[in-house]
Amino acid sequence: MAQFYPLKVVDIRRDTRDSVAVTLEPPAENREAFRFIQGQYLTFRRKFDGEELRRSYSICAGVNDGALRVGIKKVDGGWFSSFANDELKIGDTLEAMTPMGNFHVPLEPETARHYLGFAGGSGITPLVSIVKTVLAEEPQSTFTLVYGNRSASAIMFREELEDLKNLHMGRFNVLHVLETESDIDLFAGRLDREKCDALFDRWVDVKSADLAFICGPEPMMLAVADALKARGLPERAIKFELFATAQPGKAKRKAAAGAAAGGETCRATIILDGVRREIDMPKSGQSVLEAARGADLDAPFACTAGVCSTCRAKILEGDVEMETNYALEDYEVERGYVLTCQSYPVSDKIVIDYDQ
Repeated sequence: MAQFYPLKVVDIRRDTRDSVAVTLEPPAENREAFRFIQGQYLTFRRKFDGEELRRSYSICAGVNDGALRVGIKKVDGGWFSSFANDELKIGDTLEAMTPMGNFHVPLEPETARHYLGFAGGSGITPLVSIVKTVLAEEPQSTFTLVYGNRSASAIMFREELEDLKNLHMGRFNVLHVLETESDIDLFAGRLDREKCDALFDRWVDVKSADLAFICGPEPMMLAVADALKARGLPERAIKFELFATAQPGKAKRKAAAGAAAGGETCRATIILDGVRREIDMPKSGQSVLEAARGADLDAPFACTAGVCSTCRAKILEGDVEMETNYALEDYEVERGYVLTCQSYPVSDKIVIDYDQ
């Protein structure tokens, strides 16, 4: 079951004109459940005009900051982000699931590693958590962050990044790439392949890097990853996180003619919270997640666009086609895990387990 907990809003800080950092406090009895790993996110739910909306936002605090904080940038037409920026008040309560996400690697306090980070816009949010945690927990490691924005006024966590730079001189370096307002050609423009090649030629030493974290719009992430791999950084050393605002979600597939009236169907066994439930679902036009929720099963979900991993489950029997995957690692897919919001049955029978 997708369990939500009440979190009290204890602080709201205006970060830029269209973004806020919201500090939350879980109930005392649930505090342990909200311990997080750097780079994870929270999934919130709220009803707007009677319709439940779920959105995921990355935690922007270090693991030892003693705070649970998320960064929320206002998006045009975004109900939840607009509410958080314009209406949310200190003392309010938000409902959220416990921290989730795999945008991290195990810390190694005795190891000296060189990290690279690349962020576009609000993609900086999980990277702030990663940078703060690595600098605090791996005293011999260094971190180089490349951060792209339209203008200086759009830079989220600007003061916090400068403070980190001053506190960890020689260990943390941040490069701002701006589409406007930059007088230096190398730092002007977008984080595309050409810009990455120029930065790697003259400023960023990829050969010395052990790991790279990339978060932002998909075109930026692909361009950065291609440039890193071309310089010899192995794919296994590159971690991705696509922020949900960059992925509006794809249109639902049209149901095949006659699917609702005797078309091809699949017998699906869904395991959730230790209970097995069998349902019949069409092979076209309805994802596994949609079928589960249509059968009144409280299957977990958030973005429904293949961006987060909230709806992850394991295929025990049968086959499905997963249309989009921005969240699962290759090894997870090899082990049979899928994003149920993007999975459609291709066999006559499937068994899928949300509990693994």
